Amino acid sequence: MHGPETVGWLLTALCAVTGVSCLLRARGAGPGRRSEAGGEAVMGLGMAAMAAPAPWSGTPAAHTVSGWVFGGLFGALLVRELRLTATVRHTGAGPGRHLHHLLGSAAMVYMSLAMALGPPAGAAAHHSGAGGLPLVTGMLLVYFAGYVLWTGTRLMPAGAAPGSGPAARRTAVPPVARQAGVAAGCRVAMGAGMFAMLLAL
Repeated sequence: MHGPETVGWLLTALCAVTGVSCLLRARGAGPGRRSEAGGEAVMGLGMAAMAAPAPWSGTPAAHTVSGWVFGGLFGALLVRELRLTATVRHTGAGPGRHLHHLLGSAAMVYMSLAMALGPPAGAAAHHSGAGGLPLVTGMLLVYFAGYVLWTGTRLMPAGAAPGSGPAARRTAVPPVARQAGVAAGCRVAMGAGMFAMLLAL
């Protein structure tokens, strides 16, 4: 990706930790949740690999190949999410989360192709502008910024009652420590990573 290498490595670390967390979450989940967490793990680890400066700092040919390789990886995820979304709609279940995963996969394919078809990373490319369509990039930035803010506020614990003492605070279980909170936290982290990668496109 374009931009300072330090930012790229920080994004790599964030996405890698998120991907590993999703892998661990998949181990103890039921079949449906396991599939969902597994898909998120592949997305997180794929984002970590794509955010790393190494694939984009070689020759122009290596830069282009990296873009097509990541495009193929996230294209496969996109097809998977399309199938899952169609299945959910057929069964009448709520498709909201699958639609978010579908949009995330599509955004990664878009960034991969923009990097494959755009100028190589480096000083010349940084000054001449990166690939991608400004309107599409802007719409994706708005969506992921809104998603991170909306999901992040839902993770905030409810205010404690005025009379609650230290004992009550010791026995209370923070919402983030619960399974749903961990899953939502992973999605917030990946949404923030997606937002930063779009900015660096």
